[in-house]
Amino acid sequence: MDRTMRTVEDVLQLLDTLFAPRADRWTEDAGSWWDGFYADRSKPVPFFVAKPDENLVSCLDRGLVTTGRALDLGCGPGRNALYLASRGFEVDAVDLSPAAIAWAGERVLETAADVRFVCGDAFSLSGRELCGTYDLIYDSGCFHHLPPHRRVSYLALLERHLAPGGRFGLVCFADGAVGSDLPDAEVYRRGGLEGGLAYSAASLRGIFRDLTEIELRRMRDEPPGSPWFGEAFLWAGLFGRDG
Repeated sequence: MDRTMRTVEDVLQLLDTLFAPRADRWTEDAGSWWDGFYADRSKPVPFFVAKPDENLVSCLDRGLVTTGRALDLGCGPGRNALYLASRGFEVDAVDLSPAAIAWAGERVLETAADVRFVCGDAFSLSGRELCGTYDLIYDSGCFHHLPPHRRVSYLALLERHLAPGGRFGLVCFADGAVGSDLPDAEVYRRGGLEGGLAYSAASLRGIFRDLTEIELRRMRDEPPGSPWFGEAFLWAGLFGRDG
């Protein structure tokens, strides 16, 4: 007989097991899946380009985000982390994939940027490798790969690490454009995220209602020659924590 559950984290880990291994893209064991994803760097994946998000650049240029300490969640090969460092931020960047972190390390050598890259699960690293508070927590493409129950972990991370007066930036799949529009309950019935969950503006406002909305819009499409990354099927949001 197994009667070991007694904490919220125990419940969350149990819910993780309801998903098939092919859908496991968020736990500590998911690094190998993402390593396979990043193995062929020549694939036509839009966010493989070494360009920062257009909304991130815009927020900095308009003074909506000020320089300080930054955390890049699901940093991949480091394109946004490197840009933040170039704008004067002290940057911690975390990703599950050793292959992605290795690629980011190569880009660091090319640019001489100062970024601390950490390989692992941001939830389990919180309070250990990821310490203190950040003036900016930025997530471009991580949140929509989490199952509904892991929003609890995500919000707890923001509560713990987003500084008073800090900013939270998010880029995620937009409803009706890309990703799964299934209701949360149906996600569990099917046991898979179908490549990632899409979100409506209303759902994002509800999930992050404890923060103040500063801007929520669709990303701008950026042409191939642009120095910025942008795809209109994504939401670009910026939220603030009261000081």
